[in-house]
Formats: sequence, C-alpha cells, structure tokens
Amino acid sequence: MSKTVRPPCHVRLSSPGLVQVWHRIGKTVASVYARNGIQGLALADVNIANLEIVQAELRKEYPDIRVEIFAMNVLKEEEIEAAVQSAASKFGRIDISVHGAGIIGFPSPTHEMPLEAWEPVIGINQTGVMLCDKWVIRQMLTQELLPGYQGRGMIVNIASVVGVSIPDGSLGAIAYTAAKHAVVGLTKLDAKTYAPQGIRINAICPGYVDTPLIHQALASQKLQVEIDRTALKRPAEAEEIANAVLFLTSPMGSYMCAHALVVDGGYAA
Repeated sequence: MSKTVRPPCHVRLSSPGLVQVWHRIGKTVASVYARNGIQGLALADVNIANLEIVQAELRKEYPDIRVEIFAMNVLKEEEIEAAVQSAASKFGRIDISVHGAGIIGFPSPTHEMPLEAWEPVIGINQTGVMLCDKWVIRQMLTQELLPGYQGRGMIVNIASVVGVSIPDGSLGAIAYTAAKHAVVGLTKLDAKTYAPQGIRINAICPGYVDTPLIHQALASQKLQVEIDRTALKRPAEAEEIANAVLFLTSPMGSYMCAHALVVDGGYAA
C-alpha cells in the first residue's frame, strides 16, 4: 500500500516512553506514515532522548520528511497544550493525531488495589488521553475544512482489547481495564459530538503486541494462556497495529467514525 495518506498531513504521536509496548507502537506508527507518503511528523513523548533517536532514524530513512519532536508528559496539561500549539504553529495545522499513552500498572484485584497504584494508571491511560483529545480538538476546530475525507482533522486513540472485553481476572489488570473502557467511551462520545464539525475520531483496540515488555511478561504462565486464547495463537507485530491506524486515517477508512477497531488476532471473539 503506497501513498494512502495524502500530503500535506501531519501526525502527532503521544506515547509514554516509559513503557516499551506503547513506545514501540508509537515509533512504528510514525514509520508507517512516513513510508506511506506523509510529509510532516510531530512526535511527543515524555522521554526526549527516545524521541531524538526516532527523529534521527526517520530523517535518515526518509530525508524529505520534516520531523519535529516535543517533550510532553500527559499528566501535565500545560505541556500538552504547549506541544499541540507548537506543532500547529510549525506545520500550520494538525491533520492526524494519534494518542497512545498507556501503562499497564500494578496487577491486583480490586479489593487489594492500593490507591497509589490505581491513580497513575487512570491518570496516564484515561485522563492523559482525554487531555490530548481536548487540546487537539480545540486546535482542529480552528482549522480549515478540507475537501474529501480529511475534514478538519482525524484522531485515533489507542485503547486496548480489554477496553471492549474482560481479561482473565487472575491477571489483575483492574485499573488498566477500567481506563481502556473509558478511552473507548470517550472516543465514541467525542466522535458523535465533533463529526458534524469535520473531525473524525476512532479508537484502535490492540491485543497483545510483540514488544520487549510482552517477552518479559511471557515468563508468566497466565499471560501465555491469554495469548493462547487468540485465534492466531501469537501476539501482534507492532506494524500490524500501525497499519490499522493508517487504515482508519486513510481514504479506505473514510466512513469509519466512533468505532473501536479491534486488532487482537481473534482474542475477543
């Protein structure tokens, strides 16, 4: 698939950096967009050193692409506001915004969940996504309505398969499951609210993704059982998730709105 995203088109990626599963997905989304004809990338992460590495790699492989980076902690609204405004100022507009902040957090059943373990997961996975949506939507509302599928802009929130299904309770991902359900609800409500104004919003719900983090966790027999529940009997490659994001923001996904697209290898079937 080539040139499915028509330039000029600018992507802002919000990934936590501290958690390898989301950092890997964010980096791969950027690479997939670059490969498919995007002209400008604005990347935001809490870890600026990671961004500098990704920026250098992208510039080397795609010398004609402009790549800007921004240090941003999704727990700090003022940093999100500044990153969005700066990206829009540098590129003129934000056409696509992908919000992938997420941490798995402390595995615990509800009756044993410490508040100090619950709050960071809800803060990053749920509130962080809402704040990214908030400031990107504000920016997109000021933008010219482009003809065709692009409108004023598109947003893809990275949720999870556990945002639309329930994992084995023994895994204890209570806060993560609650937060990802909230991301799906936020996505659907915002999509219906802002679609009439030319902003198309969807979510991706990945299953288990092949990252260093998942390989560490595979030592757990319980997690292996979960992966065995997928029809494909394997975790996803990060590029398979990135391709789904690309689909939603390309002409092929132009009629997709308020949708939580499950990309889980048949886990939730």
